[in-house]
Amino acid sequence: YGIVTAAYWGQTITDGALRMLVLLHFHTLGFTPFQLALFFILYELMGVVTNLWGGWIAARFGLNTTLYAGLGLQITALTLLAALDPAWPVLWSVVYATALQGLAGIAKDLTKMSSKSAIKLIVAKGALFKWVAILTGSKNAMKGLGFFVGGVLLATLGFAPSLLLMAGVLVVVLAATLLSLP
Repeated sequence: YGIVTAAYWGQTITDGALRMLVLLHFHTLGFTPFQLALFFILYELMGVVTNLWGGWIAARFGLNTTLYAGLGLQITALTLLAALDPAWPVLWSVVYATALQGLAGIAKDLTKMSSKSAIKLIVAKGALFKWVAILTGSKNAMKGLGFFVGGVLLATLGFAPSLLLMAGVLVVVLAATLLSLP
């Protein structure tokens, strides 16, 4: 439970930080509120698609695989978003950032589905709702912490270095998870 929860928290913090980094960074570049909203449409849509197919994927390939895939996709999204060039045309920047936000949406929901499903395998039936409630409640706290972390990172390191730092932290989380889970 601890290993899975730690992986989930790591992904959730970086997910919240990513949302804040994208929102604040592109706002400072002069993007309109409508353009900023577009960044998050695909994120949410891909979350719906992932939740529809996530159970089948987990049943076919296993919960560990979907957890690792979620962490790996988040690392990929963070790394690729760091390559965004402010000199690109606005349309290309919007399409690029939106596509990567979609990838982050898939990552978030694969990780969330894996974590919540893994609990069912390791806790007694009577305590299941308690542990799922703790994990779900902690998600909101971790996402809020991520918003704060994103703002602090943007203010201190800048956009690309913040994304690369978060990707590096998630590489450590993924490696620890790979080495620790049976």
